[in-house]
Amino acid sequence: MNAEHHDLVHEFPELRQRIHELKISDQHFRKLFDEYHQLTNTIENMEKDTIPVTTATEQAAKLRRVKLKDQLYQRISA
Repeated sequence: MNAEHHDLVHEFPELRQRIHELKISDQHFRKLFDEYHQLTNTIENMEKDTIPVTTATEQAAKLRRVKLKDQLYQRISA
């Protein structure tokens, strides 16, 4: 299975500059961003079968990533 890239720049390319500014100026955003980035890497490895997990575990990780992306987008668009 080909893993899609879900990093924030791929998700919101038009907001690249705003994401960069927030990573530098907002510690909470940076914490959420780092967690999102790490979780995305983990999910991509799950999808490539590098990390064998159950479907439920993979789905839970994807749900967490969606929630993080929503929180990040709220901060980006605020």
